[in-house]
Amino acid sequence: MSARRGRASRRAPVRDHLLRDLDHWQQAVDLRTQWLNHALCTDPADRRNAEDAVTGLYALLGRPRPAFVWVDSPAAAVPSVASQHTVSPHGAQPWESGLASLVSTLRHRIDARIGAVDPDDWPRPPALPDPVAALRSGTGLSPVLDQGVLGALRRGVRQSVANVIRSAIPERFGLAWYGQHEVDWVARHDVHQRIHGRPFDATDGAQWELWATLVRSCGWWWPREDVCVLAERPSAVHTEPAPDDVYGEIRLHAADGPAVVYPDGWGVYSWHGTRVPAWVIEDPTVEAISAESNVEVRRCAIERIGWAAFIERAGLTLVGRSVDPGNSANELRLYDLPYRHRGSTTRLLLAVNGSVERDGTRRQYGLHVPPWFDDPIDAAGWTYGLSGAQYAGLQRRT
Repeated sequence: MSARRGRASRRAPVRDHLLRDLDHWQQAVDLRTQWLNHALCTDPADRRNAEDAVTGLYALLGRPRPAFVWVDSPAAAVPSVASQHTVSPHGAQPWESGLASLVSTLRHRIDARIGAVDPDDWPRPPALPDPVAALRSGTGLSPVLDQGVLGALRRGVRQSVANVIRSAIPERFGLAWYGQHEVDWVARHDVHQRIHGRPFDATDGAQWELWATLVRSCGWWWPREDVCVLAERPSAVHTEPAPDDVYGEIRLHAADGPAVVYPDGWGVYSWHGTRVPAWVIEDPTVEAISAESNVEVRRCAIERIGWAAFIERAGLTLVGRSVDPGNSANELRLYDLPYRHRGSTTRLLLAVNGSVERDGTRRQYGLHVPPWFDDPIDAAGWTYGLSGAQYAGLQRRT
């Protein structure tokens, strides 16, 4: 065999393996999309299947079928859940902690079977920013699947959607499960068993299916001793792709109303993934912005108006302007502000992002800087921990 033929024969298995991994990755993307659709579903809950799945979980803990109370939103669940919230004698945790142990041990058993890595051990930000490039460079399929399925759904659904909703609930009692928003780990195990051909054993598979049914059937739910409170799914959910969403991450966002609305009218407002009060979206004014103490809420409200409009309406005084050395196609502008930041007078440095957004534009943003800066370049350097002269020497910033 010639040297050329020998090299070709060695490359063929490598190429075939890569093509197989790329095909599996595309299958995983399709499955992730299916599960994401369940997570964002706005159809009325499938109450029969949801109740049967909960009953199955109660049975695994030796409990009879509970009574079911349905509510139209997580906020509406508070009175019903509060009335059922008890602590048993001797300081033991509420009964629902047994269910937490049940699902935790299930996930650990399945993770061990599929050889999955604990997501808490992942580096942050994700170490694999481009799944296809990672596979082409020799990264194994499993870590790509974990980043692209569990990681993407955890960041997009659990951390963005569920956490934003959770933060808006006025009170919480005991443990709750997120129903359709538990999609991350359920989808991960589904993808691994389908693509790697590692089916669950019968017992684990039956329990996994109960949790999967709840993802496909209902919103949040609160299991208690003899009663289970379940919430309907939202009637509307508005999202957008997250920045650099190579793994399909999404975040809550709506520019003209609530990002999430439930059948009883309760909802949550979100501006590019940040929960905000209704006024930020419905009626942002200079007066409300000036009175707002939360810097993130204030930033979102200004972005909702637009920086140029805010500067004009607020009558900000321009202190100085300069070509941005780190982004020479744009200017740095320094303004006096009409409100205090963290109790102190402050100035606003208006800059343009060095990176291009998904739509081809560059985002304008404002940074609070100490009031003693008169030179925009000195102020820009301060935000990077540099002197003005050091910042002026930058070739490019992001």
